[in-house]
Amino acid sequence: MKTIGLVTPGGDAPGMNAAIRAVTRIAHSRKLQVLGFERGWDGLLTNNFRRLTPRAVGGIIQLGGTMLHTLRCPNFEDKEGVKKAAETLAADKVDGLVVVGGDGSFRGALELGRESGKPMVGIPATIDNDVFGTDETIGFDTAVNTAVKAIDQIRDTAISHERIFIVEVMGRKRGFLALEVGITVGAEVILIPENECEISEVVKVLRENSRKGKKAGIIVAAEGVGDTHAIAKEIEQHTGSEVRLSILGYSQRGGSPTARSRLLAGLFAEKAVDLLYKGQGNKVVGLQNGTISSIDLEDSSKNRKQIDSRLLELAEMLAT
Repeated sequence: MKTIGLVTPGGDAPGMNAAIRAVTRIAHSRKLQVLGFERGWDGLLTNNFRRLTPRAVGGIIQLGGTMLHTLRCPNFEDKEGVKKAAETLAADKVDGLVVVGGDGSFRGALELGRESGKPMVGIPATIDNDVFGTDETIGFDTAVNTAVKAIDQIRDTAISHERIFIVEVMGRKRGFLALEVGITVGAEVILIPENECEISEVVKVLRENSRKGKKAGIIVAAEGVGDTHAIAKEIEQHTGSEVRLSILGYSQRGGSPTARSRLLAGLFAEKAVDLLYKGQGNKVVGLQNGTISSIDLEDSSKNRKQIDSRLLELAEMLAT
């Protein structure tokens, strides 16, 4: 193992730059060279990379996004694209690849590893926190705190105007972000894709809250639950209360990573480089029960992380 590659495909997450920095500096401490492929998988198709040194990654730990940039790359999804990426790794004499991203990125890494014969190691970085094999991903804590700050401010307005606010957070397919945000802001209702909830049930909760004297409320909804504009109108019709919708959008992906996201970046990077250094590829590193560990890349790619249903029960109790 002399040279490792580094790529950040898929959606960005706060703390990716901290991971790039950590991988680079830890690798150099092991006398390994690092090639950072730019614009995600596209960099492997076009052989577009930069040599990363300890000095080249200075001053980025506090920055959101990814200095290597990222790009959706449909061409990588077909067999010829994967073959081209494998040829790039061989031509550049890359002995192993670190992939910083989510489950979609790891599925791509699995195919590339099979085609190239090179060891792959995934570092989970996504605000969705939906990677199987880790309790938490890089960027999740930052996204939660970004949403919490915004919703705390929205609640001030909700109370002042005695209104119900629906706040849509990211999460097209999974509700990990919405669930944790909802609990930590004291939301009256949390809507996530994993838990089908009829509008009648939401209306029932809001009417009961009104009977208790609550004249304002916060509903946190993952974007994957459906058209939140339509949900807001339907709730308004059934309750007679003013309902407003606030969509937080891409602000949750940006911003300076929290200390937690930066720490995970360093811990995951150390484990990833150590695995490659020892010739143990085709893994995804992660946090399990407070310990930095790893699981097989194929297991992570093919299994679905389960949401903790107990947190929904807790949210209901806390909202009474």
